[in-house]
Amino acid sequence: MLKKVCSLMLSALLLQAAAVPAFAATSAEKEARRAEKVRTQLAKLGTGPDARVKLILRDDTKLEGYISELGNESFVVTNKAGVATAVAYPQVGKVQGHNLTTGEKIIIGVGIGAGVTLLVLWLLIRANES
Repeated sequence: MLKKVCSLMLSALLLQAAAVPAFAATSAEKEARRAEKVRTQLAKLGTGPDARVKLILRDDTKLEGYISELGNESFVVTNKAGVATAVAYPQVGKVQGHNLTTGEKIIIGVGIGAGVTLLVLWLLIRANES
């Protein structure tokens, strides 16, 4: 019995050791995946003055403004003063978007409407009690 357990454990360890190199990605592949993720995030935000972003680049440079242009290899961020800065996707460390989607805007509007309705009903009930 002990032999079977030991042989199963050894087989599992050998299979695991053989599978690890297959899952390891090179740094170039990781950079490409990361750049694609940034490109996808920025494409969701869109372009124009409503597409506000805060960026922290990999060299700790901070940029804030809106996305004025999206390309295949880079994009352009324009700040409040109108200065445009071209940024390559692999240079981006962190992206933070500042615009709401249509669904989020609808949810906020419905929440405000429900709150106002409940407040009016509460005031009417309270006035009728007096």
